[in-house]
Amino acid sequence: MQITLKLFATLTDYLPAAHRASNQVPLDVEPTQSILDIIAPYGLPTKLVHLVLVNGHYIAPEARATTCLKEGDVLAIWPPIAGG
Repeated sequence: MQITLKLFATLTDYLPAAHRASNQVPLDVEPTQSILDIIAPYGLPTKLVHLVLVNGHYIAPEARATTCLKEGDVLAIWPPIAGG
């Protein structure tokens, strides 16, 4: 099935070079893959995977290892962001 992975801010550096400008990449994943399974090949440091949304809905850290996606879902991830 196909989903879209979107990485924001400094996390875009973990996307393939051809997809960094758009900050997103289409992915073919298995229905049994969890969020953590999906992002593992990208080597995202755990401390930088801060805000995780599936179709705009927040996924808590303790649910990321068991939450699977469906066809057409959008997985969006932000690092911690400080402002002032």
